Amino acid sequence: MNYVGISAGFHDAAISVVDDHGNILFAGHSERYSKNKHDKDVCEELLTDALKHTNSEYVQYHYYERPWLKSLRQLRSGEGFTWPTWEKILGSTYSQMGEPKIHTHSHHLCHAASGFQTSPFEDATVVVIDAIGEFDTITIWDAWYDFSTGKAQYKKLWSLTYPDSIGLFYSAMTERVGLRPLDEEYILMGMAAYGEPTHVKEIMTKLVDRKDILTFKQNLHTGVSKDFLKDADPMDIASSSQHLVEFMITRVMSKARMIGSSKNLVYGGGVALNCLANRLLGNFYENIWIMPNPGDAGNSLGAACLGYGSKVNWTDAYLGYNIPGKYPVNSLLDILLTDSIVGVASGRAEFGPRALGNRSLLADPRGNEIKDKVNEIKRRQKFRPFAPVILEEYAHQYFDMPKHWDNSRYMQVISKCRFPELFPAIVHHDWTSRVQTVPKDGSGIRELLEKWYVMTDCPMLLNTSLNIRGEPMVNDRDDAERFERLYNIKVL
Repeated sequence: MNYVGISAGFHDAAISVVDDHGNILFAGHSERYSKNKHDKDVCEELLTDALKHTNSEYVQYHYYERPWLKSLRQLRSGEGFTWPTWEKILGSTYSQMGEPKIHTHSHHLCHAASGFQTSPFEDATVVVIDAIGEFDTITIWDAWYDFSTGKAQYKKLWSLTYPDSIGLFYSAMTERVGLRPLDEEYILMGMAAYGEPTHVKEIMTKLVDRKDILTFKQNLHTGVSKDFLKDADPMDIASSSQHLVEFMITRVMSKARMIGSSKNLVYGGGVALNCLANRLLGNFYENIWIMPNPGDAGNSLGAACLGYGSKVNWTDAYLGYNIPGKYPVNSLLDILLTDSIVGVASGRAEFGPRALGNRSLLADPRGNEIKDKVNEIKRRQKFRPFAPVILEEYAHQYFDMPKHWDNSRYMQVISKCRFPELFPAIVHHDWTSRVQTVPKDGSGIRELLEKWYVMTDCPMLLNTSLNIRGEPMVNDRDDAERFERLYNIKVL
C-alpha cells in the first residue's frame, strides 16, 4: 500500500507519498508545477509526478482537513456555506485520481503528525500554532508510539479556537504595513529589526483581551482597519507585532511544558516558520524538532503519515521533482571564484519554503556589494537579509547559536554572527543570520562547501532560493533555463 497525502483548497497545495515501509517516496508543491505562487489547487502535473513515484498498485488517499467541519466554521463565521464535494475541492484532479475514497483528518492533527512522525523522538509534546484549521488555532498534544504496534498515538491536551489566533494577528499586521497576508509574513519579520517595539501597549489595549494574552477583542480574520496605528512607522509596527507574538508564543510554550508529559518538543503550523521567535524555544525544551515544511503544504505529509500510522524514515528535505545528474561542484566553484554569484538546480527539489542547496542562488558572503546585487536580481526590497549555509562543525565558531540549538539544518532559527564585518552579505540589520548548517551527509552542497573552504578559508556561502520575488522556486530544467535567460545569472 502507498499512502498519498493531499493538502489543497486554501493555499499552498501539495502532495506527499509514503510507502508501507515508512519511506517518503515524494513530497512536492503545486506552485512549482503550475508556476502560480501559493497555488491552492492540485495541478495535474504535480499529481502525475507524485503517482510516478508510487511503488504499489494499491494507493490510499488522505486529505489534510475535514471539509464538512471547515464548512461549518465558515457558516458560523458569516463566510457563507459551500457544499464540500471532492469535485469542488480537487477539481479535475479528482477524476484523474479515479474518484477514489478519500480519508480525512483534522487539520491540526495533520500538523502534529507531520512533525512527530518525522521526528527522531519516541515521545514528544507537540505544539501547533497557525492561522486556522477547521476551528483550532493552537493545539498542544502528547504524542507517543504504542509499544506493541508501533502506531503513533495522539492525545489533545489543550486548544484555542477561532477567531482567537496568533497566526491571524500576524497576518493582519502583515497586511497593515502594506504586505500580502498569507504570503509575506516573513518580510514583516525581517522589518522588525529596523524598528522599535513602541506600539506594543497600544496594540494590546486595542486588540488583546487583557484577561488572556492569547485572545483578542475582535476577529482579525479580515485584518484591521487602515486607520489602525495610522501615523506609525511601518518598521515600528513590525517590531511591535513581532515582540507581542514572541510573548504569546512563550506563553504557549510555558503551558505546553506544564501540561505535556515529554521533554521533547515538536513544533508545527505556519507560525513555526518564524525563525526569529524560534530562538526562544530553547528556554523551554532541550530537544526541538521542527519539520522543514511545518505549514499547510507540509500537512500533505502529515495526512500521509496518519494513513501509514507509524514513524516514517526521515532523511532530508530533498523530496520533490528530480533534475538528474551529478551536483556540479567544480563548475559552481569556478563561477563563485570569478563572478561571486551563481545558481544551481540539481537533484530533487526541497520540500518546504526554503532552498537548501538544490534550488539555490549561491554567492560569496564576504563582498560589501553582494547583498545589494542579489536583492536586485531577485527584485526584492534592499533591506531584506540573506541566509548563510555553513559547514556544521564551524557553525558555533562563526555564530552564537541560541540555547539548545546545536544545529539548524533547515534554516529554522536566527543566530548572532560573531564577525558581521567579515560577512556583510549574510547579516541582517541587527547582526543576525538565519543559519543553515550542513552535516557530513555526502550531499552536493556539503561537497561544495568543503572545497570552497579549502580554496578560500571561508566555511560558508550565501544561500537564497532560486526564484524572483512573487514567483515559485525553480523546479525543472525549463525553469532554470528561463531564470538564466531573463536574469543573466548562470544556473548549473
